[in-house]
Amino acid sequence: MKIINKFILIIIAFYCNLSFAQDKGILSFMYHRINENKPALSSTNVKLEMFQQHIQLLEKTNYGFINANEFKDYIDGKKNFENIKILLTIDDSFKSFYENGWPILKEKKIPFILFVNTREVNINHPNYMSWEQIRELKRSGIATIGGHSFSHEYFVNMTLEEIDEDIKKSQIDYQREIGEISNIFSHPFGETNIEIIKLLKKRGYKYMFGQHSGVISLKENINYLPRFSMNENYGKIKRFQRILRSRPFELKEYQPKIMMLKDQNPINIKLSFNENVKGINCFDNSGGEWKNTEIAFQNNSEIELLFELPFKKRRGRVNCTMPSNNKIIKWWGYQYSVLE
Repeated sequence: MKIINKFILIIIAFYCNLSFAQDKGILSFMYHRINENKPALSSTNVKLEMFQQHIQLLEKTNYGFINANEFKDYIDGKKNFENIKILLTIDDSFKSFYENGWPILKEKKIPFILFVNTREVNINHPNYMSWEQIRELKRSGIATIGGHSFSHEYFVNMTLEEIDEDIKKSQIDYQREIGEISNIFSHPFGETNIEIIKLLKKRGYKYMFGQHSGVISLKENINYLPRFSMNENYGKIKRFQRILRSRPFELKEYQPKIMMLKDQNPINIKLSFNENVKGINCFDNSGGEWKNTEIAFQNNSEIELLFELPFKKRRGRVNCTMPSNNKIIKWWGYQYSVLE
């Protein structure tokens, strides 16, 4: 009897650990400007009321916010979470974030990553934060300062020598002004390629973010992590609530892992899952317009996304979603930098 009871306990422990080990994923949100309410800036701006609504909705969930160190521990496999978590990121260090977003996050002690491109900060550009304001955020203990280049130019249009010089300039600025260089980086415009990533790795960057929609999972490319971009059009509450119901697919693999299209465009994507994805729907903007993607099913867990038309310059995007239990939505996304 004792042997049987011990065996039962072992089986129970095994399944409990298996359940706990399942990848819950991370919802990462990207903001730029807060309350710069000009039509020309709508693609990078959210109104203050919208930002406040987002934070209120996030607080009502039982997910919880994580800081940069907790995020890195998750990616490195050192930390599991019993539920999906929230990671806030802010790109470009605009002054409007400091004036309108920072007071809210500071009061609520919500951690975030601020990705700083340094050229405009150095020259005291009126639309950007100052180094003293950036140091204020860092001293608070809830902000992590991440790399975002010196110039914030289109890296995919530059030579590797030019990019390397740009990165070196920014890292000199980080070391001089905040006393350290982070190993987290946000690709300017979410555009990159394999050669640029290799260069960034040599400069010490390990965790790199793009600007494509999707839930972060342990199967994502650590050099090209997805984030949900928030702006006046894509930050509306109905979409935001839908994102909050999103979870990662049980993704096994996807190929090819290229991030830039030039001579060969388009290139089909093969995905394999550890789950039945018969209910999956995908959309892409090949040809310059959003449409349903043709899906070839190899079996219930392996598919190929077929693109008839080339993706247009500058960015090609793909989003795949699938309804799951309890109104949950599985979500996987990808982005290409497209050159002519």
